[in-house]
Formats: sequence, C-alpha cells, structure tokens
Amino acid sequence: MKSYRKELWFEVNKRRAFINITDTLQDCVNESGIKEGLLLCNAMHITASVFINDDEPGLHQDFEEWLEGLAPEKPYSRYRHNVFEDNADAHLKRTIMGREVVVAITDGRLDLGPWEQIFYGEFDGKRRKRVLVKIIGE
Repeated sequence: MKSYRKELWFEVNKRRAFINITDTLQDCVNESGIKEGLLLCNAMHITASVFINDDEPGLHQDFEEWLEGLAPEKPYSRYRHNVFEDNADAHLKRTIMGREVVVAITDGRLDLGPWEQIFYGEFDGKRRKRVLVKIIGE
C-alpha cells in the first residue's frame, strides 16, 4: 500500500469564504500515483472546515445566511469564549459544517457524485491556515 501526504495552505483576506478545492485534490491524487484508495482531507484549524456540496453561488449565500442565523458573529459579547478573541461564532460554524471529508479514489479519479464538489470553508480568515491531504491505496 502507498501513502501520500500534503499540506495545503490558505490565507483568505476576509472573515468568511467557501473555496472549491476539488481540482486541487484531484491534482494531489494525480501526484500520488494512487489509482484505488481513499483520500482524507481535513482542516487543521478549529475555525475552518472541509465539506462536500454543490458549487452554486446561491447555495453558498444560503449557507452564509443560515450559519449566521445559527451563530451570529456579533455581538461578540454574546459568547463566553470571546474574552480575548472575537471568533466564537467561527468555532460553532466549523462544528456545523464539519472537519473533514473522505472520498474514494477509483481508477485514479475522485469518486464523487454528479454535483459533488469539495470545499474549504473559512469562518475566521485573515491568517494562514492549513489543510491536510492524506491518500492511501494502490
């Protein structure tokens, strides 16, 4: 069995964003040379997420509004966590959107459904954060 590991780095210049990383992850599969296996992709920061969904701008806006309704950024004083920071909402948003995805690799390709795309979700941007890509298989 072969193993591949890579770190992807993101620095989003605004507080929140959804970035499609599907092609980047397929590039990792290509680099790995693995034809049959599994890809794990996870955010290495507690205020960021990796998830699978449709790449449709209206849906991204719906996510933003839904998450903001569940865990509004402001007022900062509503959260006990926000004594020395202002990102409690980002921790909650990450919990909702998830930490990682695992995707099958079949014949050297990410084995995704017809509309599935993989996203990096940033909920407390303006600093560098990393995402781990781990691929195992043959």
